[in-house]
Amino acid sequence: MAQIEIRLPKMGESVTEAVITNWLKEVGDTVEMDEPLVEVATDKVDNELPSEAAGVLVQKLFEKDQTVQVGEVIAIISTDGDVSAPVATTAPSVATSVAPIPSASQTVTESNEKLDTSSSSRFYSPLVKSIAEQEKISIAELENISGSGAQGRVTKKDILVYMDNRTSTPIVASIASASTQGVVTSSSNGVTVSTPAPTKATIKSNIVINPQDEIIEMDRMRRIIAENMVYSKHTSPHVTSYVEADVTNIVNWRNKVKNAFEKREKEKITFTPIFIEAIVKAIKDFPMINISVDGNNIIKRGHINIGMAAALPSGNLIVPVIHNADRLNLVGLTKAVNDLANRARLNQLKSDEISGGTYTITNVGSFGNVMGTPIIPQPQVAIMAVGAIRKMPAVIETPDGDFIGIRHKMFLSHAYDHRVVDGALGGQFVRRVADYLENFDPNTEI
Repeated sequence: MAQIEIRLPKMGESVTEAVITNWLKEVGDTVEMDEPLVEVATDKVDNELPSEAAGVLVQKLFEKDQTVQVGEVIAIISTDGDVSAPVATTAPSVATSVAPIPSASQTVTESNEKLDTSSSSRFYSPLVKSIAEQEKISIAELENISGSGAQGRVTKKDILVYMDNRTSTPIVASIASASTQGVVTSSSNGVTVSTPAPTKATIKSNIVINPQDEIIEMDRMRRIIAENMVYSKHTSPHVTSYVEADVTNIVNWRNKVKNAFEKREKEKITFTPIFIEAIVKAIKDFPMINISVDGNNIIKRGHINIGMAAALPSGNLIVPVIHNADRLNLVGLTKAVNDLANRARLNQLKSDEISGGTYTITNVGSFGNVMGTPIIPQPQVAIMAVGAIRKMPAVIETPDGDFIGIRHKMFLSHAYDHRVVDGALGGQFVRRVADYLENFDPNTEI
């Protein structure tokens, strides 16, 4: 019997594992080449994995909610349709996908109890939760483990180090006695560690639930968004500068070219690529906006990668990234914007396509808002919100005198990290973006 092993493919530069969220085929089902076989989720994005072969699914080596490492076999497909003799491989439990964890206080035992992290403002990967469940680490203990991963997340290494130093008296035992003083003190192997007591964000509030109320559990993406927003506000002191821009030339130009462009390119041209083009030009003028902070070091980015916030049908937001946006002309930016936005709505983005951004734009005008105060996506230091374009009465200056006219205007809201971007730089940058928009050449050919 010819059998093909289906492995979890590499799903991004920093992605090493994924969790099975849903099998789209059952054992015995016929599978076509490139037909979606399974849905998986990483810390960055959810994906459908297509089958690499045509045949019959004869074995699933992982079940729903189990964690898989990149390169591991997740399924077996028979190319001759024989389902009577699957290969002699047993589906591993969650514990077998995790390296053995040394523990001086207890041995690894099988546990079916799931760790409930819904009340936490932090995101824990499926692998970390799996280890915590196996080692019976409570959510209170997890909350007090210092994370070395991106945005302070607890990594596998962090939890293994914690297990090495763990005593029979976990950190949570110290919380009650120290919470009134604002710190938690624990002692392990002669080392005393003081950490902040859980904040309101990490403790379930005693909200009174009325009979007419509906309780809606956050989905996975909403929990990640919530954690990232709290983390960003905690990390960066946000300051926002506002500028009003006259975009009449852009509106008139787009109205003039949009039909011919759509007929020629088979897609629409929106305002977003024009805004991105202006931002890229301004970044070249003010490169210290295109930076990140690492402790006491400032990392000046060598690439201009523009993130663009996109709304999903679920109501959540995702930020696909146009890499090397400074190398694209207006047509290239238009195609990149349309492609990423369309695939975001279809949940078809790859991990690399939502990572690596160095500056972000969000279009609050698409919701009818005139301005906004956006939150910086870490580890970037700035983000711009573009508001709705409205017809406004304005004073128009001419050599023959001033007069009142109808102009198309919009607000630009520039939020920046005041640790490294002062008001002068932040204000000059958004003003420069507005200048590029206002001075848009109405004779531009596309």
